[in-house]
Amino acid sequence: MSEHTIAAPTSEAMQELGRRVAGMVHGGDVLLLSGPLGAGKTTFAQGFGAGLGITEPIVSPTFTIARELDGHFADGTPSHLVHVDAYRLGGSAYAPGQDAIGRLLDELESLGLDEELEDPGENTVVLMEWGEQMATALAPERLEIHIDRPLDSSDAASVGSDGELTSNGTRTVAFVPVGKRWATFDLQ
Repeated sequence: MSEHTIAAPTSEAMQELGRRVAGMVHGGDVLLLSGPLGAGKTTFAQGFGAGLGITEPIVSPTFTIARELDGHFADGTPSHLVHVDAYRLGGSAYAPGQDAIGRLLDELESLGLDEELEDPGENTVVLMEWGEQMATALAPERLEIHIDRPLDSSDAASVGSDGELTSNGTRTVAFVPVGKRWATFDLQ
């Protein structure tokens, strides 16, 4: 599988990437979206939702863990988006003998998300933020989207006076297709 890397210098460019990817998905697809806080995951998700014709606002599901929204695919058929934030899942409170993946699967099951993620319905697309830790556990066929914010001296505008990242600065978005479903993925 080959990785595709694209620069997103503005939030509008990040949303456009989300829209373009949404135009390529169909039911049963799983996308894992990762990157540091402030990288632009929610901005990408907003473009993705717009690309699916979802009219409700797309916000980070951090406090709800999962949001479900209805729209339509590029061909007009109905779509059901499950937008998951797994940042707080898979914590360190393991049962004796339990590994991190086991704990994560238990948490997903308790939230009723395990079956939806393992076998999405024919109209369901799963967009999971902070998905790396469960990639191997859940979706053998997936599109991994890694957003990064390279910082160097020429990108000083992206660091605030306190040294924290701001909303400014170019993001690098790497798309990693995994599995036969994504073998022909190409954003060019």
